[in-house]
Amino acid sequence: MYYLGIDIGSSSVKVAFVEALTGKSLATILEPANEMEIQSLHKDWAEQDPNTWWEHVCTATKKGIQETNIDASKIAGIGISYQMHGLVVVDKAGDPLRNSIIWCDSRAVEIGNQAFKALGEEKCTQYLLNSPGNFTASKLKWVKDNEPDVYKNIYKYMLPGDYIAYKLTGKISTTKNGLSEGILWDYKKDKVANWLLAYYGIDDDLTPDIANNFTNQGEVNLKAAQETGIPKGTPIIYRAGDQPNNALSLNIFNHGEVAATAGTSGVIYAVTNNLKSKEPARINHFAHVNYAQEKQNVGKLLCINGAGIMYRWLRDNIGIKSYEAMNNKAAEIPVGSDGLVIIPFGNGAERMLDNKNIGAHYLNLNFNQHNKGHLCRAALEGIAFSFVYGMEILKKDNVEINVIRAGNDNLFRSQIFSITIATLIGYDIEIYNTTGAVGAARACGLLDGDFEKFGNSISKNDYVKTIKPLKNKKPFIDAYTLWENELKNILKNK
Repeated sequence: MYYLGIDIGSSSVKVAFVEALTGKSLATILEPANEMEIQSLHKDWAEQDPNTWWEHVCTATKKGIQETNIDASKIAGIGISYQMHGLVVVDKAGDPLRNSIIWCDSRAVEIGNQAFKALGEEKCTQYLLNSPGNFTASKLKWVKDNEPDVYKNIYKYMLPGDYIAYKLTGKISTTKNGLSEGILWDYKKDKVANWLLAYYGIDDDLTPDIANNFTNQGEVNLKAAQETGIPKGTPIIYRAGDQPNNALSLNIFNHGEVAATAGTSGVIYAVTNNLKSKEPARINHFAHVNYAQEKQNVGKLLCINGAGIMYRWLRDNIGIKSYEAMNNKAAEIPVGSDGLVIIPFGNGAERMLDNKNIGAHYLNLNFNQHNKGHLCRAALEGIAFSFVYGMEILKKDNVEINVIRAGNDNLFRSQIFSITIATLIGYDIEIYNTTGAVGAARACGLLDGDFEKFGNSISKNDYVKTIKPLKNKKPFIDAYTLWENELKNILKNK
């Protein structure tokens, strides 16, 4: 038997096939070969056609079945991961009324900010655990205000993963964790936050029915079977946004467990059963994949926009062709980069800096001392320091850290980056070789609710190594202190 995982990103669609019994990954198919288009009709807008996602799902599933040569009739379940916070609106026929307003679209920022003030910070913090912000609910309000002809024809709103589940089954539904990603979930009442919808003037009946994770959420219908090659009757068992799903992929389910990713942007995702927060704007809170009324596990998410994009920019502009070569150059330089400091926040407003857009900064550059190796090391250290800075914010907001796990990709492949973080925070970092699509596929095995067995499978299949803190912390502390002081000076002037 096999499980199928579908991961809907904004740059590509990934489909993974795993063995149901062992969790072993058989293949991952990426579509398209080049990145998907993001349409930006105006500054800070970002849209994609939901049917484009579906077309790539169909191509990838058929290709994967053919390449793995598996018996498709033995696909026992489907898991879906997807880009968070997006908005898909459909009519009664289930057809999209407009492009999806995706996660990186900023048009609804002011709508969310005004709602936060009008509804009250205390109420939003206690009931939503978040500011309404630039999330799905606020994007739906934007459609209502700016595209009334579209709004009046909306039958249901969905998140991107809900749309793919609908295309597979013909059944429109969402999940608690999905609604929480759109800031549409009332944690105190354990129900849809209808009072927020009422404030926005949005009809309650536009909200889909709620399906539970790790249950049969609907089965592949005949039309979808013909388009994807997945047998009719195959159940969807799981769906979640990309960051909660990344945590699941790393066996992060319980209070005190933390997942870290360091790609173009960086994310720290800490699971907690403490629903109190003093940071509804700088930190986002989402119902985790195993959230239930009797076990309210919430993911506290802190995003760092200026992460891997900093290192990629450097690679593209200093004449070094590979990250490996950059890492080797950086390894020639001592901790602290001989005083060179790089502040990496050059990828837009940073939520953890109170939405200030401070840009990237090169400080203390000495033309007689510093070279390409210093630039590489200072960049790695600057990004690592931003993770440490973010973890300090999380710890002050009731996060407990018992274990940290990260994927064996992007910046965590750099020893300098990983050791700098581990040494400064004083915790081991466990590294695993897994992906979101593989994690979503494996999640189908949680129909039995055996999370311990699930975690053992991840350890057996994916564990790579453990990064341990170095005993001599002083040079790292000195370098971080200098970096933090420079950051504080910049923030004072913004």
